[in-house]
Amino acid sequence: MPQRLEGLRRPVRAGRALLAIPIAWIVAVSVIDILAPPNIHLGPLLVAAPAITPLFGGPRTVGLVAALAVIAQTTIGLVRDPDEMLSANHQAQIIALVLVGTSLVIFCVLRDRRAKVLAQVRYVSEAAQRVVLPPLPKEIGPLRVASLYLAAEAEAQIGGDLYAAARTTSGTRLIVGDVRGKGMTAVNDAALLLGAFRVAAHRQASLGELVTYLDRSVCWDLMEPGEVSCYGETFITANILDIPDGGGRVQVVACGHPPPVVLRDGRPMTMEALHPAPPLGLGELAHPRYHVDSFQFEPGDLLLLYTDGVTEARDSTGTFYPLAERITGWTENDPDAFLGRFRRDLLHHVGGHLNDDAAMIAIERPATPRA
Repeated sequence: MPQRLEGLRRPVRAGRALLAIPIAWIVAVSVIDILAPPNIHLGPLLVAAPAITPLFGGPRTVGLVAALAVIAQTTIGLVRDPDEMLSANHQAQIIALVLVGTSLVIFCVLRDRRAKVLAQVRYVSEAAQRVVLPPLPKEIGPLRVASLYLAAEAEAQIGGDLYAAARTTSGTRLIVGDVRGKGMTAVNDAALLLGAFRVAAHRQASLGELVTYLDRSVCWDLMEPGEVSCYGETFITANILDIPDGGGRVQVVACGHPPPVVLRDGRPMTMEALHPAPPLGLGELAHPRYHVDSFQFEPGDLLLLYTDGVTEARDSTGTFYPLAERITGWTENDPDAFLGRFRRDLLHHVGGHLNDDAAMIAIERPATPRA
């Protein structure tokens, strides 16, 4: 809270300091205009003072500067020639200053209102994300975990990518997925799947049975009211994993989702599924038998789960982000440090802005078990 308050005070202090610029301009123009020959009139330059003030000030500050400009213009006319105050030219300059100042004050009021609305939208969006997609705990059983979500829509801060984790008596189950589509519909679909996963993941069912339940949940939850068939256009790609506490092989069911990557001593290994399944929500079409693949996840390894917003991120030339190539040689074992570097490298590749949401999870199985 103190840091947030300090961050709010800084723009106020900067605005007060910058206020000296238009005031100094008004003083300089007034003095030069008074001392200038009678045939030289610099009064119209006073309009620059209120014109630049909205860059750093609010309605009151703009109104103050505009009022000072009007006073300065009036003072110039009185000092140079009192009769000049009655001239149409001088009155037109004063009226122009009043109109410009009034317009700028109205502009600042509307701008500030829009900024408040945008801030409220961002606050609601961030609150919704914390409810629908809270960050994963730093420690889940024997595992160290870090999660990161990068939304393509800066104002939204939330989209259709998803992840969650649940503890069982023998290990940790995770899901990472991507809803087809964008906007609030995708957010709603992601929330439905996450709710189904959190309800069922802790049960003593096999991984294949869990995926069957999730597929049916997605199929029925995404059915439109009045439909008699659940074969819609919406589906969710996902990887569902079961990581045992005591070491051994990680079980995974891949439902049309990009494969996990294991980083071992700086060497990335892509764990392609031997028996991939269709995305969740399409299982009734293919009637799949969910085959469980497995791969080794040894102490000291780092497991990276991600969505296609990562691998399909393009640079200015249209080149996709080469995930395995970019992380080759990375030796960060700490998940937070790894994702921090990963985020910087990904945003550098795309020039600072993603065209699609991206979610990432880094998981480490420590080489030395914690006491």
